[in-house]
Amino acid sequence: MLTVTINNEVHRIDADPDMPILWVLRDILNKTGTKFGCGKGLCGACTVLLGKEAIRSCITPISAAENKSITTIEGLSDKGDHPLQKAWIAKNVPQCGYCQPGQIMNAAGLLHNNPEPSRDDVRQHMAGNICRCGTYQRIEQAILLAAKSSKANGKGGQ
Repeated sequence: MLTVTINNEVHRIDADPDMPILWVLRDILNKTGTKFGCGKGLCGACTVLLGKEAIRSCITPISAAENKSITTIEGLSDKGDHPLQKAWIAKNVPQCGYCQPGQIMNAAGLLHNNPEPSRDDVRQHMAGNICRCGTYQRIEQAILLAAKSSKANGKGGQ
């Protein structure tokens, strides 16, 4: 049994310690907001926060999260009013939407660690997340808007 906090809720999980976090989330806990993309950590669709770091949940074993905190897209904001979620709407980012949970969670990791990123910081940090619809410019604009909004509201990267 492993003890893991997911979206501020403590879970005792009976799973193989090598099972990827993605499958614990989706198959054991029925948290399906985190998406399966490539299964190799290359596309970013499965990105969640482990602590304040964006990680690829498809290649990170659940044992790496024991006694740590995982935040998924479902846990980013109870009301859907996180600055990134608001900016995503304001900039009309998603088309198909499949990659968006991973995009948002990767952006959240960026803003946690760099609340005032430059355009180049955003581009470099987000380079590993693939969007098949090609909404990269809107993603970038939304992240910069969220950073600006967070700063104006005194929230930093929160």
